[in-house]
Amino acid sequence: MAEDLNSLKKVHVLHSEFLGKETEIAIYGHYGISIVMFPTFTDHYLENEANGIIESIAHNIKIGTCRVFSIPGIMEESWHNYNIDQSSRSKRHFEYNQYIEQEVIPFIYYENGGAVPIITCGASLGAFFAANSYFRRPDIFLGTIAMSGSYNLDFHTNGFFDENCYFNSPVHYLPNLNDSFWMSYLYSRRHVYLLSGSGEGENPHFSQQLSDILNTKGIPHSLDVWGAEFGHTIDTWKKMLPQFLSQKF
Repeated sequence: MAEDLNSLKKVHVLHSEFLGKETEIAIYGHYGISIVMFPTFTDHYLENEANGIIESIAHNIKIGTCRVFSIPGIMEESWHNYNIDQSSRSKRHFEYNQYIEQEVIPFIYYENGGAVPIITCGASLGAFFAANSYFRRPDIFLGTIAMSGSYNLDFHTNGFFDENCYFNSPVHYLPNLNDSFWMSYLYSRRHVYLLSGSGEGENPHFSQQLSDILNTKGIPHSLDVWGAEFGHTIDTWKKMLPQFLSQKF
């Protein structure tokens, strides 16, 4: 990471009662809309620094467009942990949601001196967590930037699908969501961005499927499918994210 951006970074150790362990959160920048950034392929909180995604939005961070809170993931302790049974994997996912909603969000408020607008962001596996976190709690998140994701948890559960799975799988719970409280937030948000390339390894129909559900429900959002030269790669997301941050915020 560039020296000048490194000067805008700090790491905070946050004890999680829900996860039962210490977690680390990397914070980049001082001002701007707060972004909860999920890891891309791993659970490591520094993955998006190591792969260059943070560097790609260095300008946005430096000028105060955004302040990034890069948090750890949970897949290796939940759906990719084959040493525990499926009910325990589901429970760990539930605990991760509690960690985000009841520990990470208050920490972000504390860091900013009060309640601030927050969006979620991620690519690939991180896009699933970003979108799911937003659609589960549009009362605390302003929107999401989800790049090249799949929004069906069933892909990770090996046929197991309990109630908690249902409520963590956007393509399952959103079609049946009609509660006026939650819908009022979803109708009012204007920063919901679904992005995908069309190149090697990409599955733009996943984003299209979610977009179709949102269109049916009348939920505002933007779907942007890039061309065949944009595959399921870090380079694709390093182009997408700074462009959308510059254009939309």
